[in-house]
Amino acid sequence: MTYIAEPAQLVLWLRGGLQQLAVWAGLPAVWGDWLGTVMEIFSLFAFCAVLVMVLVYAERKIAGHMQDRLGPMRVGWHGVLQVVADTIKLIFKESEVPAQADRCVYRAAPYVVFLAGFLALLALPLDKGVLPVHLNVGVIYILAAGTPGVVGILMAGWGSGNKYSLLGGLRSAAQMISYEVPLVLSLLGIVMLGRSLDLQQLVAAQTVPFVLYQPVAFIVFLIAAVAETNRNPFDIPEAESELTAGFHTEYGGIRFAYFFLAEYVKMFVFSALAATLFLGGWRGPVLPGWCWFFIKTGGMLFLFFWFRWTFPRLRADQLMNLGWKILTPLAFLNIIGTALMLMWL
Repeated sequence: MTYIAEPAQLVLWLRGGLQQLAVWAGLPAVWGDWLGTVMEIFSLFAFCAVLVMVLVYAERKIAGHMQDRLGPMRVGWHGVLQVVADTIKLIFKESEVPAQADRCVYRAAPYVVFLAGFLALLALPLDKGVLPVHLNVGVIYILAAGTPGVVGILMAGWGSGNKYSLLGGLRSAAQMISYEVPLVLSLLGIVMLGRSLDLQQLVAAQTVPFVLYQPVAFIVFLIAAVAETNRNPFDIPEAESELTAGFHTEYGGIRFAYFFLAEYVKMFVFSALAATLFLGGWRGPVLPGWCWFFIKTGGMLFLFFWFRWTFPRLRADQLMNLGWKILTPLAFLNIIGTALMLMWL
C-alpha cells in the first residue's frame, strides 16, 4: 500500500490565502505556508485546551450525580467556571524540580506524554472531508501516535528521582504495552470488513454500523482503551493508596496540567476512534455529520466516566490476567470468526 498524506481542503484554502498575503506583503510565499502551519498547531492546541475543560467539568458533574451530590456549584452558574479557576491556578502555581531529579528528563516528560494524544487528533475525521490531514493509513497512524506516551511516562518515573514515581512508571509501561496487543487486534476485524486503513473509507463502508458485526471486538476495544488511558478500574500506575500518585507524584503546576491534558485528550481520541470505526462516525439522519460524530463520541466518553465511578480498582495480577488470558484470546477468535464470515459471504 502506498502511503498518502494530504492536507484537507480547509487547510489548503488557509495556506493558499496566507501565501497570497505573504506575496502581497513582499515576502516569500513559503512564509505564508509556515504561518499556516503555526496557526494550525495553535488552533489544535486551543481545541485540546477547551475540550479538556469541557470534559473535566462534565465528569465532575456526572460523578456528583452518580454519588447523589451536586458537583461543582460555587464558581459561576452551576460551577461552570470552576474549571477555568482551576486552570488559572495550575498555570500560576510554582513548579519545583526535585533535588534528586534528572532535570532534562523530568522537564521533558509531560510534553512527550501530551504530544502522543495531540498528534493522534490530526487524523480524526469530524465529518466527511473535515480533518487536518487525510491519511490512507489513518488507523495505523493513530495507533502509532500513542506510542510516545509510554516513553513519556517512563521518563516521568525515572526522571523524578522518586521510588514511588519509578514504580508507577514501570507499572504504566507494562500495562500500556500489554493492552496495546488486544487493542490493535480488536481493530483488525474492522479493517477486514472495510477492506481499508483509511478512516473516511471505513466510515463510508458502514451502511450498518460495524458494531453489529463486531460486538466482541467492540467490547475488547473498549476495555483495552480504558486500560490504555490508565483510568479506573485500571489506574494501577497511580494507585493513590500504594504509590501516592504514581509517575506524576513529583509534578505540580503547569507540568502536572500537561499530564492531565494528555489523559483527557487520549480518552477523547479513543472515544472518537470507537465512534468512527464501530458506530458509523459522522453518518446519521437529519443532523449534520459533525453533530453525529460528537454525539457518538460523547456517548463513548460517558462510558469512560461511568466506569471510573462504578468499578473498584483491579489488582496488578488481575489486570495482567484480563489482558493476556481473556482479551487477547478473544481478539484472536474474533479475527478468525471474521475471516470465516467473509469467506462464506
